[in-house]
Formats: sequence, structure tokens, C-alpha cells
Amino acid sequence: MASVRPPVIELNAGDVLHITRACSVQFTKPIMFRLIKVRTDLVTYFGWMWLDGYELDGKGEAVARRELFVIEEGIRKLSPPARRVIVQPGRRAANLRPG
Repeated sequence: MASVRPPVIELNAGDVLHITRACSVQFTKPIMFRLIKVRTDLVTYFGWMWLDGYELDGKGEAVARRELFVIEEGIRKLSPPARRVIVQPGRRAANLRPG
């Protein structure tokens, strides 16, 4: 019976990832990538995975939808961007906590 290897890194929708040459030789220029989902429906080589998400620009805005084939050990998760809270003039923001 085959054993299931635990993931090297836990990935969740919305995670921002730094994708570099450590993930695959195609990434000579590193990119930031916002994860939509890990494609578990596709069969891959041991230690590799398909990711579905958006390539981000320097401001963190999506510029292209991408599907990436990467080695799991090369993925680096970045800190999530600070949440922006917009308060309309004359209104108070309720229950705002940093984080």
C-alpha cells in the first residue's frame, strides 16, 4: 500500500507566493502569484504540483491568470498584504483590529 506524503507547505486560496527558479527553471525572472487553488485533479510527478491563480504586479494587482507546474519545495509563501479599510466620511469603522 502506498503511503501519502504530507505537504511540504500548506497552501490556501488567497495565499501570495513567490515563484522563483527554485520552483522551476522556467522562472528565471521571479513572479508573485496569488493562489486560487492547487490542482489535485491532475496527476504529476512526485513533489510537483499544478497551481491555478493570478500573476501579480509590483502593487499586488492581478495582471494575468496563470496555471503553473512547480516543485513544491521551491514555493515560498509571502506575508499577506495589509487589509485596506475604507471608512466613509461621517461614519465610524466598527470592530477594526490590525491583521
